[in-house]
Amino acid sequence: MRICIHRGTSEIGGTCIELEAEGRRIALDVGLPLDAPDEGHESLLPAVAGFREPDDSLLGVVISHAHQDHYGLARHIRPGVPVYIGEAAHNIMKAASPYVPNGMAFDDPRFIAHRKPVQIGPFRITPYLVDHSAFDAYSLLVEADGKRVFYSGDFRAHGRKARLFEATIERPPRDIDVLLMEGTTIGRTGTDEGFSTEADLEDEFVRAFRETEGLHLVWASAQNIDRMVTIFRAAKRTGRLLLIDLYTAVILEATGRDTIPQSDWPDVRLYIPHPQRVAIKEKGLFADRDRHNVNRIYPEHLPGLKDRAVMMFRPLMTRDHGLRAVLDGARLSYSMWQGYLKDESTARVTEWLDEQGIPLEVIHTSGHASVADLKRLAAALAPRMLVPIHSFETARFGEFFDNVVRQEDGVWWDV
Repeated sequence: MRICIHRGTSEIGGTCIELEAEGRRIALDVGLPLDAPDEGHESLLPAVAGFREPDDSLLGVVISHAHQDHYGLARHIRPGVPVYIGEAAHNIMKAASPYVPNGMAFDDPRFIAHRKPVQIGPFRITPYLVDHSAFDAYSLLVEADGKRVFYSGDFRAHGRKARLFEATIERPPRDIDVLLMEGTTIGRTGTDEGFSTEADLEDEFVRAFRETEGLHLVWASAQNIDRMVTIFRAAKRTGRLLLIDLYTAVILEATGRDTIPQSDWPDVRLYIPHPQRVAIKEKGLFADRDRHNVNRIYPEHLPGLKDRAVMMFRPLMTRDHGLRAVLDGARLSYSMWQGYLKDESTARVTEWLDEQGIPLEVIHTSGHASVADLKRLAAALAPRMLVPIHSFETARFGEFFDNVVRQEDGVWWDV
């Protein structure tokens, strides 16, 4: 087996890994780089034979999880290339596509599932469901030519699915020739020992909700399902209703899990802000709206709920007049990567918060493994070669792990 990491040996995001065995090839992920310009993404598509022109030796692309930095360039692959992805991950992508910039879904995906091997030509691929801030995310064990390669994808060990990580540590796949392991948190301050868990965050949200006299806004990604569960549980513990918009409602529905909060739950209400109502009309999203109308509330209901509700916040809500009328005593919790706060678009929202007199508090934990947990995975798998990927600090892997061999983008090497 041969491997070429097209992108990822010296950066976070934009991951794309090509593997070849017996003259046949597959790709693992085809992500959009984090520093990609607003336009011209097609030129960033890696030079994988079969991505742009027909090539029967390319058997397919396996997407580890539904984050743009792992699938965002897939839209530019020619039609007909088979795509493998988790079913719930794809359903979330499909549900989100009308509501988000650059939304997409695959026309005829082939689904992968936890520890259920799939044969793609000479490649036997076994997915391992992982704890990550993306729902239905996988590590991938790839076997071919008598070699075994384990691709970590993105993972952590402090979320609501931490038991999955522990199960892999307790019963790891054996005889791993190459571990392609992410190291997002290497080099970041305070990441060596560990992070707050989702249970820790739940307690922090409980405190924040109790300290809020009026409406409490939470700015978080609706696709971070662990975080949605955390926020719902904290709201319930403080006797507050959870107010969600239609985008959040369709994402929660797309998980297909009745254990995850839904728009028709007694402690959940649907509030559709004005810009989203306009989008529903322009894009014909009436079926989504009608399907989630059971617990819908309107601007006139907000004054009576503001001191006993938590509202999931999105930037478009700064243009909603109904919300503006009930912001006396409001507070906002920011629950995403703090690097986004430096973006120009985010700065406009923080300026709006200042204008409204709404204080912002960060309550967040990483979607990626701490250095301590990266060490645990590497020790459990005991690979003959550990190749750093998905990190700006790949030069430092040798400080923490054994058998580290750095590779370069675009260079083929033998397993």
